[in-house]
Amino acid sequence: MKAAIEHVPDDRVPLVVVTGAGRGIGYETAFALASEHGAQVLAVSRDVSAWVGGSLDDLVRPLRTDVTTEAGRAQVVQAIGNRPLTGLVNNAGALLKRALGAWQASDLESLFAVNASSPLLLTQALLPALGSCASAHVVNISSMGGFHGSVKFPGLIGYSASKAAVACMTECLAEELKDTTVRCNCLCLGAVDTAMLREAFPHYQAQVTPTAMGSFIAEFVLNGHKLLNGKVLPVSLSTP
Repeated sequence: MKAAIEHVPDDRVPLVVVTGAGRGIGYETAFALASEHGAQVLAVSRDVSAWVGGSLDDLVRPLRTDVTTEAGRAQVVQAIGNRPLTGLVNNAGALLKRALGAWQASDLESLFAVNASSPLLLTQALLPALGSCASAHVVNISSMGGFHGSVKFPGLIGYSASKAAVACMTECLAEELKDTTVRCNCLCLGAVDTAMLREAFPHYQAQVTPTAMGSFIAEFVLNGHKLLNGKVLPVSLSTP
């Protein structure tokens, strides 16, 4: 990959970072941003093999790195260079399922590092690029498992708690950034037919495809902040 996203003479072309873009909802979000909206995308993942030889090489730049590390976040900042950043989709996530009584401190540290800490630290690292855009949007991807008052399921207490932290963090970020041009919202996703959902609920068939959800998120990151800020929004046809 090139050291930085190529500069486009027309700065009206949006530039969006999507984490967890190697598969599932993250991949489909990055794909929709480029194919449906003509956006430039930095597709960040620990595995970017899905982007090799793709048809969107002129718009999508894959970056193989781990945003839970300081070095990985620095790579994202370096890849953006001096471009104004239109959007950041903090989609990378992890799931662990444990019976109550089997949870270890390391399990919770791992979940919170990926699902809660990394979105905050990456947003913080990218604030100069986001702040240099006339209107920027941070979208944190949470889960209905972390949505206040939603149905909860056995075995997912660590996952759901880390996703609830993302929702609260979003409200806090919006307050911190209210005097800037950066807006921040959170989408709590219901059942989507992904490998992660099948891991948590092996016998459940979701109605929503990753493609459909990715298209929705792509539209939301580009336009949702025009009317919304600091909101935690359920996006769900169903939960298992």
